[in-house]
Amino acid sequence: MRPDADLRECLACSCFAARRAARLVTQHYERHMRASGLHVAQFTALTMLTLAGPLPLSQLAEQLSVERTTLTRNLRSLLAKGWVKESAGNDRRMRVLAITAQGKAAAHAALPYWRAAQKSIARQLGREAIAALAVASEATAGLGVGRR
Repeated sequence: MRPDADLRECLACSCFAARRAARLVTQHYERHMRASGLHVAQFTALTMLTLAGPLPLSQLAEQLSVERTTLTRNLRSLLAKGWVKESAGNDRRMRVLAITAQGKAAAHAALPYWRAAQKSIARQLGREAIAALAVASEATAGLGVGRR
């Protein structure tokens, strides 16, 4: 038996499969959203702020299941364009984020591109795979940022 044979089980790695699927799905949405001028992560942040209202940075990061540093990086251009505004919370260390009217307009302008991506991926993957992605997303929610 080869010494590396025990690594064969790693070919069925759940982490690799999820990361690969996430990268490919993200690339699909990025291609469709390119003409909107928004990256899919930016669009998602604008959408979340529109629907949820102003949120502390840490809460928005949790809602999006991303690290705070990743969210900060994704927000940089949205803040610079005036699509998101930042203010201090009750605790001066807390950053509260809110979408602006221009940010809502940008999200609404990007919506047709997102819808095209959504329809396209549904056609390519099929109803069952899309449902399985939703189930997997909900099932893994408890593994979120900062949890062990």
